[in-house]
Amino acid sequence: MAQTLPYGSWPSPIAAADIAGGSPRLDGARFVGDEIWWSESVPSERGRTAVFRLTDDEPEALLPAPWNARSRVHEYGGGAWTVTPASELLFVEGSDQRVHRLTVGGAPEPLTPAGLGMSFGDLTFAAGPDGGGRLWAVRETHAGDRSPVRDIVVIPLDGSAADDPEAILSVVAGSDFLAYPAPRGDRLAWIAWDHPDMPWDASELRVGRIGPDGRVSEHVVVAGGRTEDGGISALQPEWTGDDELMFTADPEGRWNLHWVRFDGLAATGPEPIYPADADTGGPLWNLATRWFAALDDGRIVAVRTHGADELIVIDPTCGAVDGLETSLTGGVLVRDAQGSRVLLTGAGIRVPGGLWLLDVDARTLTALRGGVSALAPEWMPTSRAVTFEGPDGDVHAFAYPPTNPDATAPEGELPPYLVLVHGGPTAHASGELSLAVAYFTSRGIGVLDVNYGGSTGYGRAYRERLRGRWGIVDVADTAAAARGLAAAGLADPARIAIKGGSAGGWTVLCAVADTDVFAAGISRYGVADLRRLADDTHDFEARYLDGLVGPLPQAEPLYVSRSPLSRPETLRTPLLILQGADDPVVPPSQSEALRDALAANGVPHKYLLFEGESHGFRQAETLVRAFEAELAFLGAILGFETPGVPPIDLD
Repeated sequence: MAQTLPYGSWPSPIAAADIAGGSPRLDGARFVGDEIWWSESVPSERGRTAVFRLTDDEPEALLPAPWNARSRVHEYGGGAWTVTPASELLFVEGSDQRVHRLTVGGAPEPLTPAGLGMSFGDLTFAAGPDGGGRLWAVRETHAGDRSPVRDIVVIPLDGSAADDPEAILSVVAGSDFLAYPAPRGDRLAWIAWDHPDMPWDASELRVGRIGPDGRVSEHVVVAGGRTEDGGISALQPEWTGDDELMFTADPEGRWNLHWVRFDGLAATGPEPIYPADADTGGPLWNLATRWFAALDDGRIVAVRTHGADELIVIDPTCGAVDGLETSLTGGVLVRDAQGSRVLLTGAGIRVPGGLWLLDVDARTLTALRGGVSALAPEWMPTSRAVTFEGPDGDVHAFAYPPTNPDATAPEGELPPYLVLVHGGPTAHASGELSLAVAYFTSRGIGVLDVNYGGSTGYGRAYRERLRGRWGIVDVADTAAAARGLAAAGLADPARIAIKGGSAGGWTVLCAVADTDVFAAGISRYGVADLRRLADDTHDFEARYLDGLVGPLPQAEPLYVSRSPLSRPETLRTPLLILQGADDPVVPPSQSEALRDALAANGVPHKYLLFEGESHGFRQAETLVRAFEAELAFLGAILGFETPGVPPIDLD
């Protein structure tokens, strides 16, 4: 029989440690002969990323501790490992960014030099013109205080470059940013963009001819880039034949699949493969991100997103499109394809995140890693897509109600709610099943995950709603969603809190400063001062604020007026501030200045600094302490008991 207890104080079997060891943080997957290899973060080993293979249905670590397959190119990395036909692992070691080769059962051997400020990512193994294999990569070179220089390179596999950096062949350069090296014969396709654009604003698909010296001697722009009306974003070039290239781009406002065909460098097209009012594509925060793959018979498996994700199969010979009924609805990425089988990562509204094997012909989806909740379904909340009216149009969100089979609230009590705002801000929440969400909902705290204007998944017009208005549109949309939830009688309007990390932390701070909607705020490594962000942040995002706010120095008055730290007198809402000590994106100085402003105003707050953490928490002990502190903080401010977690002493 269910107990009657106040919302927020319901007993729950979900501990913070379950979140740290719950749904794996997966970074990639490959078919390797008859085996499946993948990489995932290991919170219990200081958050390192290890590479595993599936053996007798059990994961076996191929990359032993303390090795860490993690790239820092563009700061967020991606494509930190690949595999040769001989099943050798080629990976970027996170501590020094050197590329190594590992034969299964052996010890890693360096392929690139140490101490020269080089990072590598987007590792791609491909056949060379001589029939041998070549390792391609995006290289980022830091030298003093100058901006990093990036090029696409070929790294020799004989180890000669470990002591001789000149042995690394620079194939093409000349752009601020590069991604997706895709060689085929004597041609190379890649994506390029320059400051002040981000890859979702305007990026070019280029195809170049590789000369006798191994370098690109000339190239053409096939799609994307700046236009009179704004920009076109091109992503993920994939050769489907010697003279046929497939990619995704958004000339009509949604990322859709296109072809282009070549005679030498003369291109025919691009031509749309499947026009749709949905996206096959997304923000390129991490290198090597993929949303589609061609099967051996020419069919294409692709993710189609409008709010939620779905999987489709396209037959380009006749234009037929077949929807695949699967349990995956959020964060779905296509990792690799072999025959009619596809490796996917993602989650659904009823299944947690995991690595999945999809057999397109058999119509089966099998969880290989994760994908299964250890808790009975009645403990896990099911999200509901909701839409609210905001000042600039519809605001999309996903609502998770309090869910606990053993507890109910007193009659007439409305639940507290925690409003989540994702980072980016160019990112997307998809309503998937989540232990991090269930940690709160199982205790009687509802969760509302908001896709404010600026989010992806709803087309270019929706994400460009934020252009020039960061700190305004996102705040207004999030506040409108919270008010709409309360107006519908689903939340206690006096007990709505807001939480976000990074850019989401900025929205948290602006929302508590500029609205009266939220009773408490939680900021994980949040932006508090735009001028400091512009001065301190890394090169990938160094001009991001040009589009979100305006270019400096012309727009400096906006940077000042919008930043909560520029008007500390508006900071009157209790805050929990969580910060990584080694964060290069939002350094601790911002969170510490925020802490000092709250202390000067006499506002209840707590500042927690986590040693060894960067931008995004990975270590198990950090995750446990952070979630327990968040729950204790909500209880202390919103007025309910939080059994099972240490109390928090507010300053």
